[in-house]
Amino acid sequence: MGGRTAVVVGAGIGGLAAAVGLRRIGWEVTVLDRAPVLADAGAGISLAANGIRALDALGAGAAVRAAGRGQYTGGTRTPDGSWLARMDGAALERALGSPIVGIPRAELHRLLREALGAGGAPRTGATVTDAVTLPGGKRARVTLHTAEAVEADLVVAADGVGSRLRAALFPAHPGPVYSGSTVLRAITDRPLDLRTDFEITWGRGAEFGHIAFADGRAEWHAVLNAPAGVRPTDPLAVLRRRFAGWHAPVPELLAATRPEAVLHHDITELATPLPSFTAGRVVLLGDAAHAMTPNLGQGACQALEDAVVLAAELDGAADVAAALARYDAARRPRTTAVAAAARRAGRMGQQLSHPLAVPLRNALLRLAPSGAAVRAILRHAAWTPPLTSAFVRE
Repeated sequence: MGGRTAVVVGAGIGGLAAAVGLRRIGWEVTVLDRAPVLADAGAGISLAANGIRALDALGAGAAVRAAGRGQYTGGTRTPDGSWLARMDGAALERALGSPIVGIPRAELHRLLREALGAGGAPRTGATVTDAVTLPGGKRARVTLHTAEAVEADLVVAADGVGSRLRAALFPAHPGPVYSGSTVLRAITDRPLDLRTDFEITWGRGAEFGHIAFADGRAEWHAVLNAPAGVRPTDPLAVLRRRFAGWHAPVPELLAATRPEAVLHHDITELATPLPSFTAGRVVLLGDAAHAMTPNLGQGACQALEDAVVLAAELDGAADVAAALARYDAARRPRTTAVAAAARRAGRMGQQLSHPLAVPLRNALLRLAPSGAAVRAILRHAAWTPPLTSAFVRE
């Protein structure tokens, strides 16, 4: 139904995707973000087939494929360079219609903003302090730090893992917790001659990986078991010591990076699932609803799925409350399962540090059937978006 309005709080991947989806079904959308400037901070991202399919439904899939690089070669290694499991990107593409696609986060943000079209630019410097459903249950209101109030038929809380709106709506929920791992990442300053599209290497309590981009540069990430809040003054020097002796191209990736390009974040997650993704006319989406560890590469993909399902349920719905209930019923079980699987993957992968457990894990991976890695990815990536008149596959 036309004429409806929404406020989306947060201009990250999930918030922008939600705004695109709602605009495609005819809603008027205002996107608010607290950052004074959208700097598109972040390094790189891998999008599995379910994320690409969601982008197809939003009309941005072709542009993302063109800007990204398919991940056909690579896999998981040990620090001496031996292979634990190879990735068969061609087999994934045959099974799902798309390989995993690597792209800089800044580029993905830009393409989603382009998909918003004219008049859809996010409003920056707008910190939302509160969101409430108004009496009667048909409208919602957000309040900004300036005391300005904005009313709409729907508020989408896409304000990230530290969501202020989630904390206000569900005060009894414990909120995000530290996973035990911290991540440093960056994009190289120049192209490199990489032999694979994607790699992860597991040591004891440590992981180093890379994603190759279409322009020859690469994103690398280093994940370490560490106390929360520790920030070295020279992170590159620390990483060079920590990963000294690891196989190529680990040293080359670090050498091709400017110190000021390194980002450092502790990995937090919503280990306790929320009781609902909706509260009246406020709906949670992405990390605000189900922040998960990055071990399956599904965080952004699940946010993109959220955006498509939310818009599809609202498309033509006479009863918004019923549509939001269907969104919650569709998304909460799936995201809870994916988040739990990501947590398990981290414990058996990067976080594993026991001197006897690590070689046992490695031996079991080497003995696994050749198609096991593909089947593991298919378990989470074989998702098909709901198709409505507003969402057609590209």
